[in-house]
Amino acid sequence: MAETEPTTNGGSAGGGIGAILAAGDRDFLVRNSGEQISSIEASPVALYFSASWCPPCRRFTPKLIELYKELASQGKSFEVVFVSGDQDEEAFNSYFGKMPWLAVPFSDSEGREGLDGRFKVSGIPHLVILDAKTGEVYTEDGVEFVSEYGVEAYPFTPERINELKEQEKAEKDNQTIQSVLGTSTRNYLISNKGDKVPISELEGKYVGLCFVVGGYGPVDEFTAVLAKIYEKLKEAGEKFEVVAVSLDSDESSFNESFAKMPWLAIPQGDKMCEKLVRYFELRSLPTLVLIGTDGKTLNTNVADIIEEHGFEAWEGFPFSSEKLEILAEKAKAKAASQTLESLLISGDLDFVIGKDGTKVPVSELVGKTVLLYFSAKWCGPCRAFLPTLVMEYNKIKAKHSDFEIVFISSDRDQSSFDEFFSEMPWLALPLEDDRKAFLKKTFRIRGIPSLVAIGPTGQTVSRDAKAHLRIHGADAFPFTEERLEELQKELDEKAKGWPEKLKHSLHEEHELVLLRRGTYGCDGCEEMGSTWSYRCDECDFDLHPKCALAEEKKGEEEDGKAAEEAPAGYVCEGDVCRKA
Repeated sequence: MAETEPTTNGGSAGGGIGAILAAGDRDFLVRNSGEQISSIEASPVALYFSASWCPPCRRFTPKLIELYKELASQGKSFEVVFVSGDQDEEAFNSYFGKMPWLAVPFSDSEGREGLDGRFKVSGIPHLVILDAKTGEVYTEDGVEFVSEYGVEAYPFTPERINELKEQEKAEKDNQTIQSVLGTSTRNYLISNKGDKVPISELEGKYVGLCFVVGGYGPVDEFTAVLAKIYEKLKEAGEKFEVVAVSLDSDESSFNESFAKMPWLAIPQGDKMCEKLVRYFELRSLPTLVLIGTDGKTLNTNVADIIEEHGFEAWEGFPFSSEKLEILAEKAKAKAASQTLESLLISGDLDFVIGKDGTKVPVSELVGKTVLLYFSAKWCGPCRAFLPTLVMEYNKIKAKHSDFEIVFISSDRDQSSFDEFFSEMPWLALPLEDDRKAFLKKTFRIRGIPSLVAIGPTGQTVSRDAKAHLRIHGADAFPFTEERLEELQKELDEKAKGWPEKLKHSLHEEHELVLLRRGTYGCDGCEEMGSTWSYRCDECDFDLHPKCALAEEKKGEEEDGKAAEEAPAGYVCEGDVCRKA
């Protein structure tokens, strides 16, 4: 953003940005035009550690470009220096070609590695913001601050960030429906017909803020149920309104999803949408924030209540403790009346299928322990878990004829379904089957693979049979609380013969101590563990007793290939790609 002729500015002799960026014989940075820049007058300066192969980086870079250009338009001093983690110059040039700022030359691998080491960069994207003159680091959480506050965070000093947080606290303390939904330039919402509705019309009403993303299955399913509840509450005369808060990046996607919604919305692309994500600390989708008639927040997410109770959740509005007790009693009564038939039979659909497509009547499964296996071929963790499940299934079947698994697929086409199902020795619901949506909703399936255990009476005995299988194997059958308690007692007896402390080659730094634990992940075989662990609290390191005692290890799971491979030594997860 700031461009100068070569000078001795920047504190190169006093530990400023010049001294930080200088490396060997190189005393310049480059622009994507090839121009060499010998100094930076702007302050603050951000060092942007990023790479084209990293999906979180590709998502963050447009936000940083937008902020960079907006600060330039306001005449504010700010510069960015790209420190590439790309593996070849072609990838660097392609990625850097979209950036309006400076970069450490790709050819200077020593300089780039030196900056990585200096700022202890363990994951990307990583944005270090500092004072160009003194070299003082303002923050190493630049990605978070740019994402959350945008240009409002400028100049990114700790004082400015604290000021913004204090402002947010004050806003929450004095919250009104206008402060939540309006801005200094917009005091209206829109309908899907394009009408502008004054925010003042929502005063004195209960307002649900529904965070939406067009085309995202769980949100689409949720808004379909919410629309029925919305209409029912309107018929009942309740003072209730819903406002969509769009997280869509493009207007066409928003318009397509908003057309199906009978309520209002904040205009797509409005900065308030991003602010509300931060303001209500959005963690998952779907989310429905409930604002009371006084403009104060009643509940930061009632989506769970609606997902659990479906359309009947309208009877619990506005979800006070008394109303929730009524819903809970109804749900308890409904669960008590559950049978395998009520789960797997719907009209003429009273069968599951075998390998050759033969129809197996649901009646043949009644009286058995049945696992509902939610999975898909496209899912890496599902493919990795399947061999384990097949092995444990065969062990259980060898001892218990009253056991079966029913595959409930999330595959997108018949060929994928057929190929994946061919590896399974059990039964399935057909790919295109109306019962699948009901079962996913009933058991609130949000991730796969997932295993729900139904007992011989048709009652649910476990919603997380996968964890029990991974921890106890076939011994977990029939997945009841009583059986799990027995297994725990058996483990406790075994533990009496184990050493209290030991050293292990996987963690030579400290001695491992035998501790009673809840559920944990083993750092040796990467499988789940429970009850007992050999642990180092200082390093947050756990080993199964069987791993620590050199018993047979399970093979590592394969997470499936990402659309684009991270280079060796990196693992991409969520919003960051970390060094392994």
